[in-house]
Amino acid sequence: MMLIDTHCHLNDEKLSDRAEQIVASFKDDGIESAVCVGYDMPSSELAVKQAERFDSLYAAIGIHPHDATSADYDAYERLATLSSSKKVVAIGEIGLDYHYDLSPHAIQKGAMSEQIELACTLGLPVVLHIRDAYEEARRTLSEMSAYLTSGVLLHCYSGSAEMVKQFDRFDCFYAFGGAITFKNAVHNLEALAAVPRDRLVLETDCPYMTPVPHRGEVNEPKYISLVADKAAEVLHLSREEIEEITTYNAKQLFIRMK
Repeated sequence: MMLIDTHCHLNDEKLSDRAEQIVASFKDDGIESAVCVGYDMPSSELAVKQAERFDSLYAAIGIHPHDATSADYDAYERLATLSSSKKVVAIGEIGLDYHYDLSPHAIQKGAMSEQIELACTLGLPVVLHIRDAYEEARRTLSEMSAYLTSGVLLHCYSGSAEMVKQFDRFDCFYAFGGAITFKNAVHNLEALAAVPRDRLVLETDCPYMTPVPHRGEVNEPKYISLVADKAAEVLHLSREEIEEITTYNAKQLFIRMK
């Protein structure tokens, strides 16, 4: 059994030039596959292009809350067209970011809701980016519950352990990455322990969120091993059990994966 990196950005300029080299080392790095995630139209286009080039790479496509003002009918039509690729496994990353506030809240919420509806139409799960907006996200998911037909993943989950119980109502999956290795990660570790085992997946969010001891360096999918080791330690499981649990869960969520 190997690991699945459920959220990486090989479409980021920090990694795109080395994408072939990075993917070629997946097997040696203990990685079965990874999901390259779009955050606007150009990055979504590139994610699909990369996924179609490499057997072990998949794509998620969508418009991040930072770029919610660009979400319109034409963008959704293009996302629908891109989703015809069998390598597209989700709509995302979409959601709410009230930390940076780069788009008005109402527009963020509208773009999130519209892309959830699109995902429902396409039969794909959604990958949510939520920052400083978990209660608003919970309300939005409640309002959109009829459209949550193919799964929900809370990428880089940073909500509380108590909030896990709220999101469990929507059968959410929860992704944890490099943040659980940080010295100030008590909050994250409590949330990790609260997540149902059948809803846990791992990610790197590379080139961001580089785990200890490589903080300050550019993150890469190969560092998913450090996240897995920390998760095993916190949950009192073997490394093999973490691999088995999280890889199985990723395939349950992303049904287009081989």
